[in-house]
Amino acid sequence: MVHNEFSVSGSVVVEAPPEAVFAVLADPRKHSVIDGSGTVQGEMSGPQRLVLGSKFGMRMRRGVGYRITNTVVEYEENRLIAWRHMLPGRWRYELAPEGDSATRVTETYDYTAMMPKLVARTGLPKQNQRSIDATLQRLKVYVEGEQG
Repeated sequence: MVHNEFSVSGSVVVEAPPEAVFAVLADPRKHSVIDGSGTVQGEMSGPQRLVLGSKFGMRMRRGVGYRITNTVVEYEENRLIAWRHMLPGRWRYELAPEGDSATRVTETYDYTAMMPKLVARTGLPKQNQRSIDATLQRLKVYVEGEQG
């Protein structure tokens, strides 16, 4: 699912309330558990729970290992959280109640602010789409397992 010309996104329904899903997304120590890209290696630093303006770091690996620091740039408790790092791309999670006890989670990677035509030619959007799809499935399995 493409959000706009310069973003990629996907969504999944998790059989858990928004509070349970948001608790995982707002805990940077859980990011390596749900990461579908295979790049988040753990060793998180930062607060136990993210809020607007929080900075959190992690060890990453894409061919070579490196560390990255993210900043939470959008935040609405149990509904929305987004962060970015030194590049202006933005990872965003939107949560919406689905029925009585489920949550629709939409993850978007928006690279509009990153020389988007150049980024589009790198293959990164297709790679990020695969990572989003895998992350959402891992998030679903993890949260539903916690609820069970």
